[in-house]
Amino acid sequence: MLFVIHALDKPGALGARLAHYDAHKAFLSDTSALKVEIVMSGPLVADDGSTMIGSLFVVEAADLATVERFNAADPFHAAGIWERVAITGFIRRQG
Repeated sequence: MLFVIHALDKPGALGARLAHYDAHKAFLSDTSALKVEIVMSGPLVADDGSTMIGSLFVVEAADLATVERFNAADPFHAAGIWERVAITGFIRRQG
């Protein structure tokens, strides 16, 4: 099943995001142990088109609990960068 993870950073979290960016990228490089496949992911940006303000993932996993464990293991989560995280099931229609 596909899921969308929509995570918005806390105000002023850009410095912390950048400090943990390499650990976050390393974590995402192999998610097989968590039984999650990343279909697509990347940073959400402000209106200027470049300032990172959050994260968006489309992932494939067996169930919501698996995706929640994946999200909780992300270094950005551990660092408290995200203010809000919504995880929602997703049905692909196009693309």
